[in-house]
Amino acid sequence: MRKIVLDTETTGLDPKKGHRIIEIAAIELEGRKVSSRHFHHYVDPEREIDEEAARVHGFTWDMLRGRARFADIAPGFLEFIAGAELLAHNAPFDMSFINNELRLLGLPPLANPVVDTLKMAREMHPGKRNGLDALCSRYEIDNTHRTLHGALLDTELLAEVYFAMTRGQESLLGDDAAPLIRQPAVLSTDALRLSVRVLQPFPDELAAHALQLADIDKASRGACLWKQLEAA
Repeated sequence: MRKIVLDTETTGLDPKKGHRIIEIAAIELEGRKVSSRHFHHYVDPEREIDEEAARVHGFTWDMLRGRARFADIAPGFLEFIAGAELLAHNAPFDMSFINNELRLLGLPPLANPVVDTLKMAREMHPGKRNGLDALCSRYEIDNTHRTLHGALLDTELLAEVYFAMTRGQESLLGDDAAPLIRQPAVLSTDALRLSVRVLQPFPDELAAHALQLADIDKASRGACLWKQLEAA
């Protein structure tokens, strides 16, 4: 299934109080890389932006007047994310705003599967700060250019955080829908042990394994035991 990282910026914190989306970004992942396919728009919210929200992302309504309305970009957005799994940090917040915009247009809410990376991070790092900046620091991802929140920049950073949190497990497991045609098994003939079927790895699996070890070594600051054993 396609994976798409998305983020929104808004006029405030609660769509039930009439707050609207002012920026929406979505980028498609391609294995362990960010692909060139993305969707990004600034949106005229047709209302004032709360001062507190403006301090976070730096936008005022005057800066967005005359931009496309959400009604104008909705068809392209829905086409871009069709059939994809969505990844968002604090996903309930983004989903509530997107679904509110769709409701205002008389459209049904999104039915895409959604992964909340904030929930993932809290399960992996209980009791620690798990905001995007904190995770970038924890996984040594450069976010020095993030002086204000921005949907497109935040999706790019979140993609790197997601790769770091998952350690390449998806690429190692492979696509369930893809048929596996492996090299012939090697049968152990050691009489002192039970016969063991050994599947030879594909070159891309070896590359994925090396990438995973590099991720672990980076996150552990050079303490990856496997890499130490390989170098011995």
